[in-house]
Amino acid sequence: MPMNTASSYTVSPYQTDILAGDYQQLTLTFAADQQSPVIATLVRKKAATATPKAVLYIHGFLDYFFQTEMAEQFNQHGYDFYALDLHKYGRSYRSGQTFYDVRDLNEYEAEITAALEIIAAEGHDSAVLAGHSTGGLITTLYAAHHPDHPLIKALWNNSPFYDFNTSFLKKKLALPRVSALGKYLPKLKFPSELNPWYTKSLHQDYYGEWSFDLNWKPTVYPKVFLSFIHAIYEAQKEIHAGAKLNVPALIMHSHQSRNPRRWGTDAQNSDVILSVKDIAKYANKLQGDVTVMTIKNGLHDLVLSAVPVRAQVYQKLFAWLKDKGC
Repeated sequence: MPMNTASSYTVSPYQTDILAGDYQQLTLTFAADQQSPVIATLVRKKAATATPKAVLYIHGFLDYFFQTEMAEQFNQHGYDFYALDLHKYGRSYRSGQTFYDVRDLNEYEAEITAALEIIAAEGHDSAVLAGHSTGGLITTLYAAHHPDHPLIKALWNNSPFYDFNTSFLKKKLALPRVSALGKYLPKLKFPSELNPWYTKSLHQDYYGEWSFDLNWKPTVYPKVFLSFIHAIYEAQKEIHAGAKLNVPALIMHSHQSRNPRRWGTDAQNSDVILSVKDIAKYANKLQGDVTVMTIKNGLHDLVLSAVPVRAQVYQKLFAWLKDKGC
């Protein structure tokens, strides 16, 4: 068992996941927050052959785990795959809760620690911690906060949310004030500035190839709670200061960012959510064995890019893991 023990929680038995087939899920229940008991959901897909290696994946904002090809790729390369739907996201959302509500990203540490405890108890002695977008910010901080965690051997981040994608003036003048306000007035809302074509570029009902629940990953989200901005802004300060990592880290991002106003090629071969320059800038400030990789024509979620692009993602990822002995 890892030494970093989560706060008290209860665990339900595994049951068949919404993805069916070999996917299973269990529910983690923690003490209540300001709304209700805190619920997180751990999804599992085991490799065909028993293995001591695992991966734990953390999704991004307005998101949940549905990237089955990624799970299958890890299985084929000898890893048991686990994904965590964080509280108030996806499978973990409960009636009466506020979707995606968070006041401090450290709120997620207990459920990540609990997931790692379960992974260790299920016979694993090595885990890759993986995150996308906001999940990449969360996993980076978790690895930095737990430098001697006995299970975590590597960190892989897919377009991590290391900075807000906005103008220089807004970063310097508006964001500090909005974040400060969010500490005291968490339920106030602020324009999200999220590009409207992103989810539509992915979902099979629009322009994409993927099937996912549009209630859990919506096509539009015009405003965000100030509590979210405050939580992200405070967490990003650690990244900007150069957080220290004790495990090798691979940070991937697209080769370009765009903000298309209409459907076209930019929505199909760019990161339309974050600035790839910001990702690279702050990834290179991290202390430790950090590799930053550019993926040509990648979408914000690189594993949902076009077939040849995501094939490159997996080839580079597993070559890197092999090189690092993970």
